[in-house]
Amino acid sequence: MMTMGDSDHRKPTYSGTGPLSRRRSWCCSFAVPPASPDVRSISSRNHIQAKTQPQNRRTKPENVDKAGPKSVPCSPQSSKSALISRIDPRRILSPGRVSPIDSDLTINATQETTHEEEEVSVDSLPNLRSESFRAPKIERTVSDSGSGYDARVSLKGRNGGVLVLELSSAFLSANSDVFAALIAENSSALTCRIEVSDVENLGVFKETVELMFEESNGIIKKLMKMGVYRAIDVLEVAAGIKFSRAVFSCLKYLEAVPWTEDEEERLRRVLAVYNLDDAATDEILARFTSNETENTQESLSKQLVWSITSCSDVNPRNELKSLVKGILCKTSVYEKEQPEIDMEDIYKAGKYCVDTLVKLFEEVSSSKSGKPLIEGISREVENINWLLEIMIDREIAEEFVEIWGKQRKLVEMHEEASPMVRYELSRVTGVMFIAMGKRRVQCGGEARAGLVEMWFRPMLLDFGWLQRCKNGLDMREVEEGMGQTLLTLPLKQQYQVFMEWFRWFSKHGTECPNLSKAFQIWWRRSFLRGVDSSTCR
Repeated sequence: MMTMGDSDHRKPTYSGTGPLSRRRSWCCSFAVPPASPDVRSISSRNHIQAKTQPQNRRTKPENVDKAGPKSVPCSPQSSKSALISRIDPRRILSPGRVSPIDSDLTINATQETTHEEEEVSVDSLPNLRSESFRAPKIERTVSDSGSGYDARVSLKGRNGGVLVLELSSAFLSANSDVFAALIAENSSALTCRIEVSDVENLGVFKETVELMFEESNGIIKKLMKMGVYRAIDVLEVAAGIKFSRAVFSCLKYLEAVPWTEDEEERLRRVLAVYNLDDAATDEILARFTSNETENTQESLSKQLVWSITSCSDVNPRNELKSLVKGILCKTSVYEKEQPEIDMEDIYKAGKYCVDTLVKLFEEVSSSKSGKPLIEGISREVENINWLLEIMIDREIAEEFVEIWGKQRKLVEMHEEASPMVRYELSRVTGVMFIAMGKRRVQCGGEARAGLVEMWFRPMLLDFGWLQRCKNGLDMREVEEGMGQTLLTLPLKQQYQVFMEWFRWFSKHGTECPNLSKAFQIWWRRSFLRGVDSSTCR
C-alpha cells in the first residue's frame, strides 16, 4: 500500500462527522489524490528529481522541484507558487480517470533537449561568405595516390560568393582534362590548391562536379530532374572544364527533348562558344540549321502566299492569313535574320487577284446568279488587302498602288455593277488612302494623281455602303487619309477634286465622306496665301 508522503502532515478539515463526511471528491482539484499504485508519491517523485538535478543545473532554476512540506500537486497552495506555468493541466483529476499523466520527467527531458538544440544551433551557423563541399568517399580505383582529399578547389563567384571543393586529385584528373593539367603542374605539393575566379553560377558548378560521382545513366536521370535550361548551364560548365561524360550526357538529353525558344537561343550561344565534336551535337544543330533553308525560303514564301489566295474555305483561310502575315511581316516575333522577300512574288500574287476581280465583274454583268460571284469578289478583295498589308509593312507597296490606279476597265464595270457588289472595290482604295495619309506609303506624284483620278468618284458612291459594311475598316481613318492624300496633289487638281466633293456632299450628306478639314486647308492655301506666293514669283 503506497503512502502519500508529505501530504499526510496536512490534515484536511471536513465540515461534517461520520463515515459519510470522510468521502473525498474526485471532481475537485483541491482534493488530495487517493492512494493508488498508478499515482506517484511526492517523496518518490522528489527522489527521482534529486537524481536528475545535477544534470539540469545549468538550465533549471533551483526552486523548480522544491516541494514544501505542505505542498500537494494541483493544490491551491501549489497553484500560487512560481511553478504554475509548469503544471500540466492533465494532472487535474476528473471522474473516470484513475491515474493522472505525470509529465515532470517530460519537462526535464524537454529542457535538456532544448539546451542541446541551442548549443547545436549556435555551432552550426553557416558562413555567409563561403560554402564547403566534401566529396563522398570513393574506392581507390583511379590510382594509389588518390586515397585522400588532396585537392582543394576554391571557386570565387562574380557576386562575391566563395565555394571550396575538397576532392581526390586522381579522381578529379580522371574526369576533367582541365583540372588534370592544373594538378599535373602542382604534382610536387602534398596538397594541390586550385583557384577559379569569376564563376557565373557557383551552384551549377557544384552540381556539375557532383555529376562526376554518377554513372552515365545516373547523369541523365539527374538532368531530367534539373530540366532543359539547367541542363544547358551544366553543359556550359562541363564543356569549360572538359568533363566529357557530362558533355555527352547533356547533349544526349537535350537532343531527345523539346525546347522553348528561350532555351533554343541559350543552346545556340553555348554551342557557338564551345566547339563540341560529337555526333549528338550534329543532331542538335540539325534541328535549327540547314544548308537548304536560305535557298528554299523565298520559294516557300511564294507557295504559302499562293496557297492562301487560292483557298476557298473562309475559316482556315483567315487562320492561315494571320499565321503567314505574322511570319512575313518585319515586326514579327518570328523574324530571325531571314532574307528579304522577293517583291515580285508578292506583286504577281496581287496582280493575279486583280485579274481575277476583273473576270468576276465581267461574269456579274453577264450572269443572273450573283451570290457565288459576290462571294468570290469578296474573297479576292480580302486577299488583295491582306497582301497590301504585308507590302505596306515591308515598305514595298508603292508599285502596287500604281497598279491599282491604272485599272480603268475595273472602274468602268464598277459604275454598271450593283452597289452591294461594287463597294468591295472601294475597300481596297480605302486601305491605300489610310496608308498614304499616315505616311506609310510614299508614292510619286503621278501615282497619287492616278489613284485619285481613277478611284475618288467610286469612293464617293460607295461610302454609304462602306459605313454599313465596314469589315474592319475605320471610316474616320478613311476620311482623314483621303483628305491628307488630296492635299498632296497640285492645287489645280485639288480645286477639281474638292469642288466635286462639295457638290456631292451638299446632295448626299452623311452618305459622303466628310472632308471639311481638308477643304479648309485647301481654301487657305488657294486664296488667303495665294497672294504671297504669287508675289514671290
